[in-house]
Amino acid sequence: MAPLKRIARERGGWWHAYVCPAHGVELDHGDLLSGVFPEGGARCAHGCRVDDEKVRGAWLVLSHQAWARRLRLLAHRGERAEAVARLTEYAQLYAELAGRQHDAAQGWMLRGRLFHQALTDAIWAVNIGHAVSTLAERGTADLAPVLPLLDALEQAALDARGALTGQGLLASNYTAWLNAAGSAAGRASAAVRGLEWDGDKRWLEGEHGLYAHLRAAVADDGWEWEGSTYYHGFVLRAALLALRSADPAAVPADVLDVLAGMVDVLAAVATPGGILPALHDGPYLRGPLALEWLELASMARQLVPSARLDTIAVRARQELGDHDDGLDRELAGWFAGPALPPRPAPGAVTVFPTTGYAVLRGAGIHAVLDFGPHGGSHGHRDKLSLYLYGDTTAWQPDPGQVPYAHTEFRELYTSSGAHPAFRADGAEQAECAGFLLGSDRASVTAGVSEAYEGVRAVRRIALGSCYLVDLLTVSAESARRFTAQLRPGTALDIRVRAAGPVRTTWHGDETLHGLHTHSAGVPVRPLTVPGPGPADDPQRVRTRVDFTAEAERVTFAAVYQAAGAGPAVTVARLDGDVLTVGLADGSTALFRTED
Repeated sequence: MAPLKRIARERGGWWHAYVCPAHGVELDHGDLLSGVFPEGGARCAHGCRVDDEKVRGAWLVLSHQAWARRLRLLAHRGERAEAVARLTEYAQLYAELAGRQHDAAQGWMLRGRLFHQALTDAIWAVNIGHAVSTLAERGTADLAPVLPLLDALEQAALDARGALTGQGLLASNYTAWLNAAGSAAGRASAAVRGLEWDGDKRWLEGEHGLYAHLRAAVADDGWEWEGSTYYHGFVLRAALLALRSADPAAVPADVLDVLAGMVDVLAAVATPGGILPALHDGPYLRGPLALEWLELASMARQLVPSARLDTIAVRARQELGDHDDGLDRELAGWFAGPALPPRPAPGAVTVFPTTGYAVLRGAGIHAVLDFGPHGGSHGHRDKLSLYLYGDTTAWQPDPGQVPYAHTEFRELYTSSGAHPAFRADGAEQAECAGFLLGSDRASVTAGVSEAYEGVRAVRRIALGSCYLVDLLTVSAESARRFTAQLRPGTALDIRVRAAGPVRTTWHGDETLHGLHTHSAGVPVRPLTVPGPGPADDPQRVRTRVDFTAEAERVTFAAVYQAAGAGPAVTVARLDGDVLTVGLADGSTALFRTED
């Protein structure tokens, strides 16, 4: 007998509380459509069973959101009777909560009705609205009981947006979803009533509408202002959902440019195999996240065709297995007019000077240098981190973040020690911004002078003929203890030799080799210690390496080469400010530490 499916009658809490207090991993969801919290407690991958009020509230968030997503799917499949029945249940539940904001929400939260946060209400409302709009395309006679729900959702979005923008937070990612919720609920309500939707002025074009939000929230280099891959996609997905049935020709040209630029960002940071680095506070690896990326890619490529969006979608499907629910078919024809011209593929070097990332691609290596502003509440203390990927291997990734309710592990993954950055005297970097010193078609140089008082650091990343060069120079007016950090996401072997560079081998679908050297005459100690790997499982141990020197000035140099990329790198020698790289075929090249 198939398990019973029902909608829970209880309100949801904050999904970030769905985390094991002992191990820091997101708990197993169980059957979210059963409406019943897992018997015996939610399972942890390491054997725990967790059951308390916050975890139950978090599970209810996931359950209600799963039901809203299922209602969209039922509407698309034409399973009308069940979709209408469940929507009517939600209409009754929401009516029972009228005038009651969630009293268990934390003080910093903009309170919702069904959930702790108005943001969560809005995300749920978007799917509810789109489910009704799809049903209305095939008739409206049975949808009248849902009208009070749609009207209430639109008003709730309007009230929450007013509270938010009243605080000067037009650029908040909440605003994107409140506009998407108002648009989805209002459009559905008009369809049920047989009216033409006239909410453009309120939800798209108005002073606090989607277009104004995008103009305020997206930097001139295409990134959402927080510089987080996850929140960048979060805002772009909300915008695309809000623009259902829109004719791109009717969208203001500058807004289309913003949307195209946001797609370009994803195309630039994604690896050729579709990995999206979890820059600044996003989940590292999560099934629901893969579904979000697939949904975004399915809509975005109908507006801004991009080959890399196709690759992102393929990888998301691989992560989801059989659980993508036919999103491409459901979202087909999302816009009312033709797409923009296809976007060109990114070149070897892409620099985002405002947000502070540089991406270098060559010879099987995809490198990201992080040097920008802190990024607000989602920033990490990670200036001059260097992230290294293959096509499908995260050799040295941004480690991502755990569910936010786990205070200790969230702090760990925000810290300088968790990132492939640098440290002075073993201390944490300050929250600060770095600066771009220069770039060309094969290299980028960036620096920071506010991470530690009296310390200046400069990192130059350069593409060689079949390898990548990394030159990190740290200096102060007096001797300090400087450390350059390796933070693998994969298995790592390290070999210290009697003479010559230290060798590292990074394993995975693809293999990466590294040669590591430093300024002559400055003793550098390579210390290997076990430490937490990426944030999807803080208990997974990886081999961390710290190269540490006591000096007024030191350069840490590395040459990385993907296996099979070309003649092997055999020489990595630093003489003063010049690194000599030699290959097995006898060729050599010189790289200076700073331009």
